[in-house]
Amino acid sequence: LPWGLTLPWLTALLLGLMGHLVRGSDFQHHRYEDMVRALFAVQSECPYITRIYSIGRSVEGRHLYVLEFSDNPGIHEALEPEFKYVGNMHGNEVLGRELLIKFSQFLCEEYRAGNQRITRLIHDTRIHILPSMNPDGYEVAARQGPEFNGYLVGRGNSREIDLNRNFPDLNALMYYYEKTNGRNHHLPLPDNWEQQVEPETLAVIKWMQNYNFVLSANLHGGAVVANYPFDKSRDPRIRGRNTYAATPDDKIFRKLARTYSYAHSWMHKGWNCGDFFDEGITNGASWYSLSKGMQDFNYLYSNCFEITLELSCDKFPPASALPREWLGNREALVSYLEQVHHGIKGMVYDENNNPIGNAEISVAGINHDVTCGLDGDYFRLLLPGTYTVTASAPGYIASTSTVTVGPAEAIQVCFYVYGRGIMYMGA
Repeated sequence: LPWGLTLPWLTALLLGLMGHLVRGSDFQHHRYEDMVRALFAVQSECPYITRIYSIGRSVEGRHLYVLEFSDNPGIHEALEPEFKYVGNMHGNEVLGRELLIKFSQFLCEEYRAGNQRITRLIHDTRIHILPSMNPDGYEVAARQGPEFNGYLVGRGNSREIDLNRNFPDLNALMYYYEKTNGRNHHLPLPDNWEQQVEPETLAVIKWMQNYNFVLSANLHGGAVVANYPFDKSRDPRIRGRNTYAATPDDKIFRKLARTYSYAHSWMHKGWNCGDFFDEGITNGASWYSLSKGMQDFNYLYSNCFEITLELSCDKFPPASALPREWLGNREALVSYLEQVHHGIKGMVYDENNNPIGNAEISVAGINHDVTCGLDGDYFRLLLPGTYTVTASAPGYIASTSTVTVGPAEAIQVCFYVYGRGIMYMGA
């Protein structure tokens, strides 16, 4: 051994480093009260870059708490994208919940330690973390414990409703519009939709209405794969085979899924839990078709691109497995978050520099538009390449320009409104 280190000294050194990285005593399963305490502890440790807010309550009255990280908590800053992580949608799939609690602690600790990568993320992004969308289901699963947890015990909410089959079904409408050249984004909700969904689902939809999210991931368990939209097949099963259901943004979704998979310690290897997924990714419908899922709803109802991360073979792993899982997912959680800063972004202004909210941004060849937020800023995730981009707003003549996107930070492209026309101005 170099530098005169004996084996016991080296072992002690490595254990010390590992302890610094994962601090095994931090790893435990958090019941509801424990989770709330952990979130408020992070807020107390990092008060100037965090905020805790509730998006609503579960059937049994538990708050759905979100921990926000930003250099200006509680404020949307123009041209700063909004990002969300959602965990524990299925109450008995608990790894996502624990990873997001740990990720929150990690962001706070690394920011305080001066980690430049994390500091830049928090300064340039507004990050929202919902560790548990289904706290009632979790309590049912946790009463069984890791050793005896059944495959479905605690999956649904306290009414035993599967929340990932509970969003309004916009896919059928989208597939109809594809054939009739109809609307390709922000599809309308059905009448009385609020009476048709569970309180937890309602809270998340209202959350999406209140924040102009750009990118999201939804953390599940029971497999190890990054799953991307669409989840619902366009066609009935053909001779028992599931069919691939691509979104207009299939290439960027594949890239997003690969970003997580390859940054994860073993997801990209493909063979996990007795299944094989090439590169550790899959189109949802080509795996199995499901209706009324959350990731498809994000894409069809809002500006948000969401993928579903299946992170563990065991839905309720023992606490002893959590340190390894954290080390396996830590880099992936950061790398995926960084993807929110790719593509193009900008403002739409009138001739007096007043921002125009809800203007539409379309990209030729990709049949899915995005809209500006209320502040007039837009974000459009794109792969590197050259694109024809059009900005339009009610009462104005649309304007088109060619934009080249590189592999690094988002290209800033602004549009200015003059009279009834919109004139392109590059940043």
